[in-house]
Amino acid sequence: MRIGELAALVGVSTRTVRHYHHIGLLPEPARQANGYREYRLADAVTLARVRQLARLGLSLDELRDALADDDGRDLREVLQELDADLAREQEAIAARRARLAVLLARVEEGSGAALMSADMAGLLRDLSLDGSRFAELDRQMLTLASAMGGPEGESAVMELMRPLTEPDMLARGLDLYRRLDDLAAADPDDPRVAGLAADLAGHIPDAMASAMIDNSRDAAAGGSPAADGDRWLETFAAEMTPAQAEVLRLFMERLRERAS
Repeated sequence: MRIGELAALVGVSTRTVRHYHHIGLLPEPARQANGYREYRLADAVTLARVRQLARLGLSLDELRDALADDDGRDLREVLQELDADLAREQEAIAARRARLAVLLARVEEGSGAALMSADMAGLLRDLSLDGSRFAELDRQMLTLASAMGGPEGESAVMELMRPLTEPDMLARGLDLYRRLDDLAAADPDDPRVAGLAADLAGHIPDAMASAMIDNSRDAAAGGSPAADGDRWLETFAAEMTPAQAEVLRLFMERLRERAS
């Protein structure tokens, strides 16, 4: 049979047959005296096998391995590996769908914090201060950090932030927000700046201070984008007034001194 007849028999295009010839998956029969290739039933079987395996998602190398051994030993191994890969993908998809279901439920409930857990939303509410520009900026940065890290990142953020929600710490933190807001129109050399930076550094729990310093060191050493503490701080500072940005700079200096 000719190439068109072979393609029609197996249910593929002649272009597909030629492609399989080109990449070495389907042996190309020699041309007859009339210049045409003559395909036999065995060629149709091989083509059907290639098509079936390709539909399973095997790579080119896997297809070659599967077709290399007539006794089917390599084929069994390739298919077993493919089945294991698909099982892992299925588990990952199931986990993603479970997270998506939670987000959909929050949206249907009309939650304004659909992309975070109820615990995280509650923590951010505790740290809010009506009318405070700086408190809102802090909430935005924490929300971003939580969203970027996924469930694990959110849990890590909550663990670091939880001590700040204790009544005494919370009252102190809200006062620091007010003092930062008061510097909105101040100059960077305002005498209040250094004292506020020191008080802010003293307010930060040890675990949070260590995490901030570690991230900053990772960035300075060429760390991964996910651990780029300096980039986060630069983004944060860009939203502040000059005096507030100076507080942040001195605050980080205090934390580094504390860690040394």
